Amino acid sequence: MSVETEEELQALKAVGRLVAEAIRAMRRAVRPNTTTLELDSIAGKLFRRAGARSGPQLDYDFPGVTCISVNDEAVHGIPGKRRLREGDLVKLDVTAELDGFYADSCVSVSVGRPRSLAAALAHASQSALASGLDAARAGQPLNAIGAAIERKVHGAGFSVCADLIGHGIGRKIHEPPDVPSYFDPDLTRPLTDGLVITIEPIIAAGNGQVRSSRDGWTVRTADRSTSAHFEHTIVVREGAPIVLTAI
Repeated sequence: MSVETEEELQALKAVGRLVAEAIRAMRRAVRPNTTTLELDSIAGKLFRRAGARSGPQLDYDFPGVTCISVNDEAVHGIPGKRRLREGDLVKLDVTAELDGFYADSCVSVSVGRPRSLAAALAHASQSALASGLDAARAGQPLNAIGAAIERKVHGAGFSVCADLIGHGIGRKIHEPPDVPSYFDPDLTRPLTDGLVITIEPIIAAGNGQVRSSRDGWTVRTADRSTSAHFEHTIVVREGAPIVLTAI
């Protein structure tokens, strides 16, 4: 969607704040022996209190409130009985719908003392997100975002999971346009003022190829290497974008 009124912007900010609040609360609860279902229930309680709904459940009938992926699980991990262990890298991917508007965000969190590789990978994804945000300016080509992310990720010695991309958002989870985290020479359309998109570098320590799991939801790295994921929902402006899900 593209923001056309102040009312729309305020509604997007409201759902963005809720997503950020859920991630903060879940992040505080990340520790060894916590189950991913316990983390998921934190978001569920916040959503119910705010009158919000889980975006993945609403649009896709996903079996959890949020997507929680661990280590080699890149995206769409199903919350369940799995207990986190010291050194795991857990991705907390939260999408909410509130009053007909959506926002989506993700952080990667080390459990207990971080492993050096996981810490470096998470730092690279977060830095790549910052680079993508810097490139998201009205009038710039869409592929400037992916180019900035790809340079940062490759510079850190990691790979972009090219099959997993950002997207438009607003009235649904997934709307046009696609927002890859790599340079696509065909994506020369200019970014427009008011456009609502997610930027989400999903990266891996290995070759970046991914495969679907038997559960029909979880996407893992094909080589079982650790992955990291940071994401924000933004509104494109001529200057710095409005980060709706700033934590």
